[in-house]
Order: sequence, then structure tokens, then C-alpha cells
Amino acid sequence: MLDDTLTRVSWRARPRSFVALMSLYESNFIRLGWLAEDLARLQGGHRSQVAGDCDLLLTVTGRSPYTTTANLTYVLPGTAGATAYPDLRLCVYHDAHLVEAQDWAAGPGQPVLRALRTLAERELDQRWARNMMLNKWLEYCAERGHRFSTATRLVAAD
Repeated sequence: MLDDTLTRVSWRARPRSFVALMSLYESNFIRLGWLAEDLARLQGGHRSQVAGDCDLLLTVTGRSPYTTTANLTYVLPGTAGATAYPDLRLCVYHDAHLVEAQDWAAGPGQPVLRALRTLAERELDQRWARNMMLNKWLEYCAERGHRFSTATRLVAAD
């Protein structure tokens, strides 16, 4: 597996700065590439299943010449049925090789994420929190063995 922490950079950025945020988006692109090598070709919904982990869903929701929007979420089993969480909305900028977590669902049953949203007062802080969470989660999912390809496509019900 590639390790983006070994990528050489020609600049130094202050943590939580705009430059550092763009670096985080670049790292997100690399890590999402570990899960879906050819994201530009994926369409619709995809399910990754690995032993000992929750199912991971990737749903492509939109596409333009330079971007793809998608939702990424776990399917968490529960007594009242499955729950999609954390349900992150991603924007992939193919030309710039960046992935931005644009939004996350912080439902009433998720006090930790609700608290993070409350603490992140500035827009830059909110973006930093969402994308740092995405970055660590993508690495975790890749280490667990999750992968998406044209073979993981969910069949749409007619």
C-alpha cells in the first residue's frame, strides 16, 4: 500500500491553515484511491464487505467533467434496523487530485460529532474537522480491506 505520509512537499504549512487543508484534501484523494482506484468510472451505489467489519457504501450522486460527488457511509447494524453513519458527502476534484468532505450527518444519536460541530466555530475549523475525520477513516477502511470496483456495484431495484 502506498503511504502518502512519505510524499515530499516543497513547502511547510501551519497546522489548520488553508494550505494545510489543501494538503489534507490531497491526502484524502490518495486514500480514496486506495479504496476505489478508478473512481471516475464508478456509477451508482457500491457495497464493500469484509469479514469482521461493517459494510461500507459508496454512492456516486453526481458527475461533471471535473468533479464527482458521492456519499460514503458505514451500514451499522442495530435492533431497530441498519443505520447509515457517518454518511459523509464527498466532492472529488479529478483535475486537482483533491477530495473534500463537504458535509456529514450528525444525527441526534451522535453526541460526539454534534459536539465537534459546535466547537468548530470558523468555516476553516469545520472543514478541517470533517476532512481529518475522513482522512483517518479512509486509512482505516483501506487497512480493513475495503475496496470498490465495477464488481461491487449494487443492482438497482426496478
